[in-house]
Amino acid sequence: MNLTKSKKTSRGRTPSGQPNPIDVHVGNRIRLRRTLLGYSQEKLASMLGLTFQQVQKYERGNNRVGASRLWDISKVLNVPINFFYEDMDRKVAQQSPRVFSAQEGVLSFEENQEEIDMDPMKRQETLELVKAYYRIPNRKAAKYLFNLIITMSKSGGDRHQIGDDE
Repeated sequence: MNLTKSKKTSRGRTPSGQPNPIDVHVGNRIRLRRTLLGYSQEKLASMLGLTFQQVQKYERGNNRVGASRLWDISKVLNVPINFFYEDMDRKVAQQSPRVFSAQEGVLSFEENQEEIDMDPMKRQETLELVKAYYRIPNRKAAKYLFNLIITMSKSGGDRHQIGDDE
C-alpha cells in the first residue's frame, strides 16, 4: 500500500484556481453558436439532457466540457468539433494544463504571423449579419447572397472603404 500523499489536482484550472482560458474560449464558442441559432440556454440544455445551469457553467468555463459532451454539443449545434477551438488567441492556447505542469522550455508554440486586434467572431456586427442571413425566408436567394459575399471576399481587386469616391 502506498502511504505517500497524493498531489491534489486542479482539474485543468490555472495555478491561481481560475477557470482555464481554453475552457472559457470553448464556452464562449458554445454561447456564440447557441446565440446564432437563436437557442436559449434552456433549449440547448433540454436538447442535451442537461439543466440550463450546467449549460451556463460550460459557457462561462467554470465546468470543463468532456470529450463525449463536446461531441453531443457539436451535433446539436450542427458544427464540427474544431469550431470550438477556432480563433483561439495564442496567449489562450499557451494556458494548456500541460504547460503548467511541463518543465520550462519543453513546450513551444508556433508564432502567429499576424496578431488580430479584434476577433471578428466576437463583434456584434457579425452576430447581426448571421442572424439576418438565417432570417431570409427565400433560402435560394440566401445561398446566392452567401456566394456573392464569398466571391467578393476572395477578389484581390481594389479594396475601398465605405464612402470612398472614385
